[in-house]
Amino acid sequence: MCKMLTTTVQHAPPVRAGTVGERMPRTRPEAIVIGSGFGGLAAAVRLGARGYRVTVLEQLDAPGGRAYVHRQDGFTFDAGPTVITAPFLFEELWALCGKRMADDVELRPVFPFYRIRFDDGTSFDYSGDAQAMRAEVARLAPGDVQGYENFLKASEAIYKVGFEALGHVPFDRWSDMARALPQLARLEGYRTVYSLASKHVRDERLRMVLTFQSLLVGGNPFATTSVYCLIAFLERRWGVHFAMGGTGSLVKGLVSLIEGQGGSVLCRQPVAEIVVEKRTATGVRLADGRTLHADVVVSNADSAWTYRHLVAPEHRRRWTDRRIDKARYSMSLFVWYFGTRRRYPDVAHHTILLGPRYEALLSDIFVRKQLADDFSLYLHRPTATDPSLAPSGCDAFYVLSPVPHLQSGIDWERRAEPYRLAIQQRLQATLLPGLEHQIASSRVMTPQDFQDRLSSYRGAAFGLEPVLTQSAWFRPHNRSEDIERLYLVGAGTHPGAGLPGVLSSARILDTVVPHADSLASDLARHAG
Repeated sequence: MCKMLTTTVQHAPPVRAGTVGERMPRTRPEAIVIGSGFGGLAAAVRLGARGYRVTVLEQLDAPGGRAYVHRQDGFTFDAGPTVITAPFLFEELWALCGKRMADDVELRPVFPFYRIRFDDGTSFDYSGDAQAMRAEVARLAPGDVQGYENFLKASEAIYKVGFEALGHVPFDRWSDMARALPQLARLEGYRTVYSLASKHVRDERLRMVLTFQSLLVGGNPFATTSVYCLIAFLERRWGVHFAMGGTGSLVKGLVSLIEGQGGSVLCRQPVAEIVVEKRTATGVRLADGRTLHADVVVSNADSAWTYRHLVAPEHRRRWTDRRIDKARYSMSLFVWYFGTRRRYPDVAHHTILLGPRYEALLSDIFVRKQLADDFSLYLHRPTATDPSLAPSGCDAFYVLSPVPHLQSGIDWERRAEPYRLAIQQRLQATLLPGLEHQIASSRVMTPQDFQDRLSSYRGAAFGLEPVLTQSAWFRPHNRSEDIERLYLVGAGTHPGAGLPGVLSSARILDTVVPHADSLASDLARHAG
């Protein structure tokens, strides 16, 4: 069990041989989930609700994966996802356990969703208020008001197909993709995000406003399939929220649900290999050499890392080393977490600071894979909503900059501090005056950390890049193509990155993983 969400760290006891998979009569089939990101925790809850005894194995000292929580100098820093949309996907998990999420976690609406600051100093407040958005568009680009409305209608149509109809559907077979293609073609899914926005609006600044969200799921808006334009309507429909106490409160709540089902979350338990016998996953081998049996294995680890490092090559026909190496991966992130001795009350909860270049900068990151001198930034100020995350009179922040993944060859040990200083100077010159004299706490995360700490292949922050040829059926399947009883959830599998995506990947398990009773009967027949 892992009780790591309080200031005092309590380490999990070691996994005992037989705890997870003793080969003796069992009342319930056993499932092992590798990784405790939101995809893994959601998968564990869903498997527990379907009769499995579940053990989640986490290599870090606390659960959460990319949603890890850093606590230092009196500040609470959420390491990962802080834009919460589609809250009903979380509420479903509590409902599966006969509980109400609202009794454990308070989600508070954020307004505006984002404040976008352009390089010339003008700004745009992006929200879910139809009238306010219309006024903002009219102020920024008077000739594009109707075009914006048309874009939102297109986003709604894509949402109804791409999210409501297909987001929780497994794409196991080519025929699944073939059935979806006519709908996606009708919705112009062959376009890119930027291309679809440009079809409807002419103002370049408004095009940026309508397309930057694809970066929040690891995609270049100039290359990402326009299916991701559904985000605009998703946010309009469900809003943008923040979990009081930080994203870690959601992690803590999910761990509690798993334990209430009789499952466990074990930390400091890195998995070295998924054990495969006769093309069937039968358990895992831990880094310390112990082998744990399971009837079902679910990997919430990065999909490329899962196949490249946890499954022996002889068991992989589709996701070979060559195929994994040739695939296209999302950008990575440089993240600076910092606390200030003063508050900055005029700074919104979510701020997008756009630099002087847009397409050219994204080409540097995704195509040329070089570290540019300029940057666009996402600044997160959670204390705008929840002051308890910092000492009295202080603010907690993180700022992230999209950067190339490790295929770039950038030496982050050498470049990290100069890059952080450049970001600090940019923030000081725009939103946070006097910042250099106000820093009370500081830490950074680089692409190297994404690889070494989070086991993200090439340090890509969001797994496979969400281009059309790496989406749906073309993405690693939720049910392994080669190995029976091995399943994948998380950003690197279908439907993709972002909290709605990873939670939907766990939802797909309800379709592809047999109910525990059914599997138990099947195992009994084969044993007999």
